[in-house]
Amino acid sequence: MEMTATRWLQSILPLLAAVTLLRGADPYVAGIEKWRAEREARLKTDDGWLTVAGLFWLAEGDNMIGTSERDRVTLPSGAPARFGVIRFGGGRTHLTLHDGVEALVNGKRLRTAELRSDAATSGEPDIVTWRDLSFFIIKRGDRYGVRLKDKNSEYRRNFQGLAWYPVKPEWRIIARFVPYAEPKKVVLDSLTGDKQEETSPGVVTFKVNGREVRLEPTGPKDNLFFVFRDKTAGNSTYPAARFLYSKVQTNGTVILDFNKAYNPPCAFTPYATCPLPTPGNRLPFAIPAGELKYKGGGH
Repeated sequence: MEMTATRWLQSILPLLAAVTLLRGADPYVAGIEKWRAEREARLKTDDGWLTVAGLFWLAEGDNMIGTSERDRVTLPSGAPARFGVIRFGGGRTHLTLHDGVEALVNGKRLRTAELRSDAATSGEPDIVTWRDLSFFIIKRGDRYGVRLKDKNSEYRRNFQGLAWYPVKPEWRIIARFVPYAEPKKVVLDSLTGDKQEETSPGVVTFKVNGREVRLEPTGPKDNLFFVFRDKTAGNSTYPAARFLYSKVQTNGTVILDFNKAYNPPCAFTPYATCPLPTPGNRLPFAIPAGELKYKGGGH
């Protein structure tokens, strides 16, 4: 049966409305909203920060893995009560699974394996997986620990969603990059008390209300990482710090889009090891842009 003109018009009205809405949307605002949605989606993935369910520092010698509170690495109930042992010494960790435990190391079924940490040259640790649980070795300062992930963690099940300031184009700031003659070593404190040594290629400078501001990032020039705190911290934003990424443009500028400033993992789980801003990155004014304080659990 042929569609009447009235029915045809009714069928395309939703499409016309959507096109009109898109034409009226600010492309910059739409881009920020898309970035924020993608950030939340990453948090909620099977491998996201919401799945981090434990952190256990290793002692020299044998570190038992199981479900007892006496075990150095404590797994959730439902896992094998005697899972295995990690022998640690001289910065090396060797895993041996107990008889009958079938787990994967980097996707392969193994009973014993030396586990590389996240400080390995490759930057990728070896991952042990058993059903919905996984763990790997991290190095923070002089300490080595086991980071446990659980796809069914309470932090993932009870996630309340992210909240943001409205997008404010005025907080997209063009800064100037001033390189150091040689990359500089920077030592960051962390919420776990460890020192994290990083490298900074230089500083960025910009003005806020006529005031000259300097921020010192770490990382390479094409992936600058800023750990900063401002006067919103502890009020509307996460108390310890917020993070921001950018890069040096070909003309020597850096775009600091504080609408993309986001909370560290410690805002969502107490088992993350988050760096704190250096004194120079603690700003004496408010930046009312970016991610707001999370309502759920964390540090």
